[in-house]
Amino acid sequence: MIKEPLVKYLNVQLNRDENIILKDINLTVNRGDFLYIIGKVGSGKSTLLKSMYVEIPIDSGNAQVFEYQLSNMKRKSIPYLRRKIGIVFQDFQLLTDRSVEKNLEFVLKATGWKNKTVIKDRINEVLLQVGMQHKTYKMPHELSGGEQQRVVIARALLNSPLLILADEPTGNLDPETGSQIVTLLHTISKKGTAVVMSTHNMSIVQTFHGRIMKCENSKLINLYEDDSTEQFTNAEYVSSHVINA
Repeated sequence: MIKEPLVKYLNVQLNRDENIILKDINLTVNRGDFLYIIGKVGSGKSTLLKSMYVEIPIDSGNAQVFEYQLSNMKRKSIPYLRRKIGIVFQDFQLLTDRSVEKNLEFVLKATGWKNKTVIKDRINEVLLQVGMQHKTYKMPHELSGGEQQRVVIARALLNSPLLILADEPTGNLDPETGSQIVTLLHTISKKGTAVVMSTHNMSIVQTFHGRIMKCENSKLINLYEDDSTEQFTNAEYVSSHVINA
């Protein structure tokens, strides 16, 4: 398969409050990749993901996501970039005052969808994809944590993104439910959508194959390139190299 780069970082530095969080970042994410970003709390995992949708600015270096150069993006272009990216948050960030269907409808209308029938059809499509097609009328508080995260993934899929950024998506879930969510993300990845997932859950990384990069000492280190043509897990590699991440 021809690799189609979606994210390209070359010698990028990311700062927060004038403190260097990550420097000398060299990273390429291709279509269909599944990439884990691991590291301790505060090591820069979330900062890296936030930089990809321009919530954190690029301090120096060359950073490109799709056709957008992030370091000199005009403010008016940022919403168009974000429409091409699906974002999955650890804390769900669903609108608590409206149903599952209305949460998804809100996003579609906010991103320019107007036809009511087309909107309803798209909502049904993504909810079916995540196994939540029978929960359209439910309010967020009526759903389990795993169900809420499935709705968040459905929300991320609404505009058919080629890139999903998942920031600790299993952090608030029990192990079994977390595994179900990662299985779902892998299924999405196999259909051609790149997934970049930050996590400090090494059991997840051991079980589900993927590339591994680690935030450590203000650097992003390439630990493991998964050969996706083979069906295997990262267990042996993780247990011997990164179990203390």
